Amino acid sequence: MSSLQITAGDRIIEPMIALAGCTTQQRIVVAGSKSMELMFELQRRGYLRAAATGNCGRPAGQYDAALVDWRRRTLPALEPALDWLANFLNARAVLVVWVDAQKAAANQSLRASLERRGFVVEQGIVHQYGCALSARRSQAHPLQLAA
Repeated sequence: MSSLQITAGDRIIEPMIALAGCTTQQRIVVAGSKSMELMFELQRRGYLRAAATGNCGRPAGQYDAALVDWRRRTLPALEPALDWLANFLNARAVLVVWVDAQKAAANQSLRASLERRGFVVEQGIVHQYGCALSARRSQAHPLQLAA
């Protein structure tokens, strides 16, 4: 008798892909304690250019998207990870950070942390397994000048 086990990682992968707007042709780097599992799940779904932080190479702005699973970790521990990860992202890359469901103040702290690093938060979701924000570098959003 076999049973199909669905991990929480499987449950968050679809919303993360949707937030990032990833295509199977894009290069994706996955970070977090389950990065290898999530990378294999992405590859199983046809995202063959996905890599985990353990096998992503040297930082050269080569990735189009970063999916960060930061559940069961503190926001202060995310700060150095974001600094390190930003070097792997190209100028138009999207960053999706998934965290445990939190109070509004913690979500504001995450938003502020991304903005301090030059990212503009585009959207967020609240899900049964946590919440996530997607952001792009501010250079990807040129200012619209009023006439």
